[in-house]
Amino acid sequence: MQELYKDILEELAAIIIEKLRVDPADLIELASYRALQNIQAIVRDDSLDDAQCFYKIEKIICTLEDLGSDGGSRHDFG
Repeated sequence: MQELYKDILEELAAIIIEKLRVDPADLIELASYRALQNIQAIVRDDSLDDAQCFYKIEKIICTLEDLGSDGGSRHDFG
């Protein structure tokens, strides 16, 4: 009888694991959407004057870098 329970539990575990799997494309889409939301919030910030716009660009580049995207040689402001 214990063997039957074990078999049933293994089958249920396999079904649950299969249902919980996340599609990598969904993770990428979610990360991309969050990045766009952050970029949009930075760009829409009207509290900054023109001299501070440079920092908007810096924030966008940092947001991309936080996601693992390379800012390239254009992000060598320091």
